[in-house]
Amino acid sequence: MYIRTTSRMNKDGSKISYLQLAHNERHPQTGQTQAKVLFNFGRADEVNLEKLRGLAQSIARLLGEQPVDQTARSGDPLKLVSSKPLGGAWLLDALWDKLQIGKALTRHLADRRFAAPMERTLFAMVANRALDPSSKLAAEDWVAHDVVIPGLPSFDVQQGYRAMDFLFESGEAIQREVFHAVADLLNLEVDLLFFDTTSTYFETEDEDDEFRRHGYSKDHRPDLPQVVIGFAVTREGIPIRCWVWPGNTADMSVVPEVKKDLIGWKLGRVISVADRGFSSDANLRVFQQSGGHYIIGEKMSAGKPSVEAALSHPGRFKTVRDTLEVKDITIGDGEARRRYVLVRNPEEARRDAAQREQHLVALQRELDGLKALDGEAHSKVHCRLHSHVTYKRYLKMDKRGNLRIDKDAVKAMERLDGKYLIQTSDDTLSSEDVALGYKQLLKVEAAFRTLKQSLALRPVYHRKEERIRAHVLLCWLALMLIRIVENQTGRTWRDVRSLFQRVHLVKARSSDGTVLQRTELIAEHRGILSALDLPEPQQIWDISTN
Repeated sequence: MYIRTTSRMNKDGSKISYLQLAHNERHPQTGQTQAKVLFNFGRADEVNLEKLRGLAQSIARLLGEQPVDQTARSGDPLKLVSSKPLGGAWLLDALWDKLQIGKALTRHLADRRFAAPMERTLFAMVANRALDPSSKLAAEDWVAHDVVIPGLPSFDVQQGYRAMDFLFESGEAIQREVFHAVADLLNLEVDLLFFDTTSTYFETEDEDDEFRRHGYSKDHRPDLPQVVIGFAVTREGIPIRCWVWPGNTADMSVVPEVKKDLIGWKLGRVISVADRGFSSDANLRVFQQSGGHYIIGEKMSAGKPSVEAALSHPGRFKTVRDTLEVKDITIGDGEARRRYVLVRNPEEARRDAAQREQHLVALQRELDGLKALDGEAHSKVHCRLHSHVTYKRYLKMDKRGNLRIDKDAVKAMERLDGKYLIQTSDDTLSSEDVALGYKQLLKVEAAFRTLKQSLALRPVYHRKEERIRAHVLLCWLALMLIRIVENQTGRTWRDVRSLFQRVHLVKARSSDGTVLQRTELIAEHRGILSALDLPEPQQIWDISTN
């Protein structure tokens, strides 16, 4: 690292010199040594060389070295004033910039006037969800003391709320622009789109509007009001679109809106992949609009005639993977024709059988104990077993009202061990592709787990519908960033975050001036930056002389 002088000629023939802090590095393609500028001091004739010399001597003393110029005044010792984590926020910001998310936001902000930098404020809230999830109010202290957000020295919660209102108003257009930018830069494959829903609840028992409502809770909290959240995810696990509906919204009812929104994005031929909760005939017709197709799970125990015909269809399973066997089935003719793929996992079949045997042994023990009881004690145990979430599927009542194990029900369950049934409208896909495509729905489930655990979607501190929707959009942006990091580095976000949060920005001061400098990177940092095709953060962030 060294200080170099550059110059340029004016039209009148005069020359102006500039001082720069630089170091040499080799070009990755040519192998030639080239100078990389770390910091510009400005014009040489305007720099206070005496103070710069004193600052250099203070740095030398910090490193345990003797100053080169022993005759120069020693100055005060260099003091380390502060140190804040830099690496995690810098990594997210560099990716944010590469994916042109900031540019998309800035375009929509162009005709608005705000007292604070809204794009930076939104990024700070996204980074907070990815690095240290907290309330928007707590983010004020977080930005001030616990993180370096490039371009945002402080965060004001009221400006944060205004930024969320803007995000809500422009959410549809921003999601579309961000998707197309990300798809182009990362060459995302959108021939398969996976869709599913989840729910998140609020820590209040009362429904206070038409948005926070009681409904079917996938968090097993039917006693609390909630909202329903939907994600469309690519085969790489990248969430490209999110939706939020009132808490009493049924899965079956959202497909027309989802399909309409995605058609507007002009994605081309898309196969939609969804779980069993979306398999109504009306939804299947919607999935096929605009030349689309579907891969969708079927409920095997619902008694649907075509499903029963598929389950009893003759033919052998074909092994396509060590733990995957498939059977291609066609039911009906003409417009009533349906294509199914019955999938069996031998390992899961053995686990299902073993688990059922454990349940039956325990249930029989309970039934034997029930015979020895009478009166109120008998009634309580009888009701408990009859309503038990696991045991009730194995039970029936005889003519006298006594509980018995239903052997026919057990036999029906044995028939389904390790199996699941998929319906598809695309005849060009092999049965293996259909089965593997459906299994990738796990990508959406993984997205929901990350949303609720790593990004701490809940608790939601907002009451207004627009703020709740904006909160989910912030979580969606954070999820997109960390999924891209995980996909391109092959490492978990937890590991990457922990590693980069050790990179700090250190503020050192002496009587001669102040230096802001980041701590050194190690090989692991450079490997991750290389995988993401991102440059290293600058080493010297600021030098000022007194």
